[in-house]
Amino acid sequence: MPPRQEGKEPTLGLEKGFVQVYTGDGKGKTTAALGLALRAVGHGLRVVMIQFLKDDGRAGELAAAQHLAPLLTIKPMGRPGFIGPEGPQPGDVELANAAMQEAEKVLSEKGCDVLILDEINVAVHLGVISQKALLALVARKPSNMELVLTGRGAPEGLLQKADLVTTMQCTKHYYDVGQAARLGIEV
Repeated sequence: MPPRQEGKEPTLGLEKGFVQVYTGDGKGKTTAALGLALRAVGHGLRVVMIQFLKDDGRAGELAAAQHLAPLLTIKPMGRPGFIGPEGPQPGDVELANAAMQEAEKVLSEKGCDVLILDEINVAVHLGVISQKALLALVARKPSNMELVLTGRGAPEGLLQKADLVTTMQCTKHYYDVGQAARLGIEV
């Protein structure tokens, strides 16, 4: 954003939007995207986060987003819980496809300045969304929209197309010694 000049308000919106990827086995991918969302909202930008494979009504970011509406909208579009070792169920595929359709709608309507597709990399890794469909969506991104894609296992094709890739690496995690997710920290 340009610096404020005496008597002039800054121009809202982005002149140029990039593709950012947050991936890896470490904690903090969604948290990093939410930090970016908070910064963007602070400057008057509109942010939409579509959560693939997630619908935990307890998530603190959902409550926070209500306070930041209408500039921040979070749409959880998965089922409660995680996809287990048995792999995705037919309902997971349907929910992921609905989330993709919602992302396409936001892109085509230019419904925000920053679009975050949370856990989409996992959806591709699990095969509920094709890499081809993801790359086609990335190619249709408006030039003035920031697109942020999170989740473990980002496909190589996406890493090549992205303008920024951050890989979170887990060095040590309290989950490994049995600590459950805590409200306000992980949920």
